[in-house]
Amino acid sequence: MRLHIVPGQFMVEHLPHATLPEDDEWVALVRAPEGLTVIRDASPFAETERWVGFYGDTAHGLDLPGVLAGIVGPLAEAGVPVFVASTYHSDLVLVPEHRSEQAAEALRGAGHRVEN
Repeated sequence: MRLHIVPGQFMVEHLPHATLPEDDEWVALVRAPEGLTVIRDASPFAETERWVGFYGDTAHGLDLPGVLAGIVGPLAEAGVPVFVASTYHSDLVLVPEHRSEQAAEALRGAGHRVEN
């Protein structure tokens, strides 16, 4: 699979008592019983872990098994943590910014093409 590195960096927040964020500056939302998870572009002022995103360049059907496993499997083998937000067409796989080079190497080693 061909993956590209999404420009910029992201941050992941957990808002335990919210059903919607207070603003519209978000990339993805997941509402769950334990609260709201928000993925945002990283603020230059926020002191939080920054994440880098890998996103598939080729849309795949929702019924195609193993696509996400083919990405997160090599990252797990390399010991790289992930946070995933799936879309209708592909998956946004976030890795900690300080592990992004290691993640790209692991993905290339598994046969993926990783492009900036």
